[in-house]
This record gives sequence, C-alpha cells and structure tokens, in this order.
Amino acid sequence: MFQRNTGQLSQPTSGGLQRQGEAATGEPSGNDPQRVARSLPGNVLDPKDLTTVPAEAVVVGEQYLVFSLLGCELALKAEHIQGVERLADVTPIPNVAPWISGVINLRGSIVSVVDLRAFLDMEPLPYNPRTRLLSVKYNEMLICLIVDTVSEMIPIPSAAINNKNTRQANIPLWLAPYASGSALVGKRNLVLLDAARLLFSEKMQHYS
Repeated sequence: MFQRNTGQLSQPTSGGLQRQGEAATGEPSGNDPQRVARSLPGNVLDPKDLTTVPAEAVVVGEQYLVFSLLGCELALKAEHIQGVERLADVTPIPNVAPWISGVINLRGSIVSVVDLRAFLDMEPLPYNPRTRLLSVKYNEMLICLIVDTVSEMIPIPSAAINNKNTRQANIPLWLAPYASGSALVGKRNLVLLDAARLLFSEKMQHYS
C-alpha cells in the first residue's frame, strides 16, 4: 500500500495531485535542511503560510517543520519533509483502514494519503483552505499526511529539546507512541514527531 520508492509510473494517474509550472528537479537531499527548506513548493502555498529562517539562523539548531492538529503544535525534522501541498483530489481505494483517505499521483509516484487526525483517533475536522498535505519520507518509505495547518520552518536547538518520559515532556498520550520529545520555543510547546516511529509503527505497517 505505502510507497517504498519501487519505481515511478510512466503516466500520471487521473485525479492525482498536479502543479502548474513545476520543473523536474528531483527530490531534495535528506541531509541538507537548507535545501529542503528552499525546495518546499512555494508555488502552491501563500508566502505567509510557510516561511523559512535566514541562512545564518540555521546554525542555531536543526530545522523542523511546524504544523498543527487539534490546536496542538507538532514538528517533524525538515530532512524527512519532501514537500508541502494544498490538498487536491485524492483517489479513494476500497478495503483499507478508515484513516487511509486514498492515493495521489505525487510527481509520478503513487503515494498513500493518511488522514493524521483519523490515524490518531481524533475527532474529525472538515477540510478547509488551510488544510495541508505533507509528503514525509524515511528511508524508502514515503507517505502523505493530511494535517490541519502548516505554519513555519524553524531551527530548534538541542538545548530546547526535552526527550524524557511522556509526562515530563508534556506530550499528550495520544501522541506519545510517535513522539521523540518536546521542545520549548519561546512560549510554545512543540511535540516532536519521530518519522520512523510513525511511518514504521505497527498500526501503519499492518496496512502497508
């Protein structure tokens, strides 16, 4: 079910995600947070929706993409983010878990779309113009996550990260299995999701 970079389709699938004027530049390097930040698709987002920090600020800490679910701010390492898209047509598929919305054609690859709210057993929320689709990759696993909003790309210094137990790190229980810790950025408490724990969780793999 989930894309593992086993090859690319020769033709796009009807109903897939397409973007006008996109150049075939290939995927961003997972080892260069600055390149990842620059490669996020600005042509499908308003500038105010996603901002990157100045290059000189990168030295402060590792880059994270901040997004939200049910008013909770979460963050994923930039190295695992392949792109941020507006939610376009998703092709439904039968006999899958209720949290799998379907598949899309993402630049020639068929990729599963997971509604992260539904996956985490949260209350449903109608999609709106701020709903975003995150394409997340870890090793050869690639999936798209539907999230409420995407706010910004920020550096988080290691000194700001609390990776102790769930209670000490102020991580909600429903996020604990997929979190690596939390970070205090100003007055904001961000829950840091672990891409490997999420994408390779037993629940996710059961339907892969």
